[in-house]
Amino acid sequence: MSTENMTMTRDASETAGGTMKALRFHAAKDLRIEDVPQPPQPGPGEVLMRNRYVGICGTDLHEYSYGPIFIPKEPHPYTGAYGTQILGHEFGGVVEAVGEGVTHVKPGDRVSVQPLIMPRKGDYFSDRGLFHLSTDLALAGLSWHSGGMAEWALLNDYNVEVIPDEMSDEEAALVEPAAVAVYACDRGGVTAGASVLVTGAGPIGALTLLAAKAAGAVQLFVSDPNEARLAFAREILPEVVTINPTKESVGDVIRAATEGGVGCDVAIECVGNEHALKACLDAVRKQGVVVQTGLHPHENPLDWFQVTFKDIDLRGSWAYPTHYWPRTIRLIASGALPAAKVITKRITLDTAVTEGFDALLDPAGTQLKILIDLTK
Repeated sequence: MSTENMTMTRDASETAGGTMKALRFHAAKDLRIEDVPQPPQPGPGEVLMRNRYVGICGTDLHEYSYGPIFIPKEPHPYTGAYGTQILGHEFGGVVEAVGEGVTHVKPGDRVSVQPLIMPRKGDYFSDRGLFHLSTDLALAGLSWHSGGMAEWALLNDYNVEVIPDEMSDEEAALVEPAAVAVYACDRGGVTAGASVLVTGAGPIGALTLLAAKAAGAVQLFVSDPNEARLAFAREILPEVVTINPTKESVGDVIRAATEGGVGCDVAIECVGNEHALKACLDAVRKQGVVVQTGLHPHENPLDWFQVTFKDIDLRGSWAYPTHYWPRTIRLIASGALPAAKVITKRITLDTAVTEGFDALLDPAGTQLKILIDLTK
């Protein structure tokens, strides 16, 4: 049995002591703030941490609205987790205790959580260092006994990365979505001088714009039908060209603004929408790259004649390689990727459902990234 599975079956008497407050998913539209046992003391290769900030992700919103989706209905093949789940996979905190063999962090260290959990060997992809592609992949906050929307979390040593003094606790909770954005730009081959379209001006779209700029892109475009989201994008990056696809053609705007009228070098789809993907294909130049980052809820048609005729690369971008954490932390801590610009609201765990989940689902789009402050 894996260390992770052993952790899940420990007796409550081995917990760190007492109970903790947690936001748990029970069913669609059924999130509850509950008192649950604190996690066990860390075993070999484990880290016990007190959480400080956690972000509400689009995946969390989907679980709340339509779930369970990623939350297992039957025991997860690797972790055994299923059913009622503490949510939250974008988080950070302070190490409270470490188990035997843990040497890269110590009590008192501030850390950011890399939430992917998987076999470390004996899996085709893990054996090749491609941990994020493991067939038995699980995530803290979705298919694990701990999550960020609680006062404490028990994780594997490879799930925590120390952050530098110049990085805030809030920024520690933004490393996860920022890593998604950095990987999307890497998959697109964004380089110095590039022109980049991002479709979807939500948190991932906004972070992708920042990541593209950090990679050297000098022409940035973003499309979204929500004017409030476009306004957020202009606040975050004043130089970005915003496009409302319900009012103008995304492809026409970009061709008119790019060298030779050919379109952008890279188009990154960050919303999981059929029309947004088609806009990417239309707007990208011949031999350009389209990156699919948003998760589509169902199969979507695409003009494959144009894919061939334009000689483009169409690439998926799933999560991030786990080794991106130090690099993404450096980008944020240095100011090269000012991730905190996407934060629009801070709330407490007690108000997370109404002031967080419901607020983010408001069609008006008046919020972008909401963080839950677990220190209050």
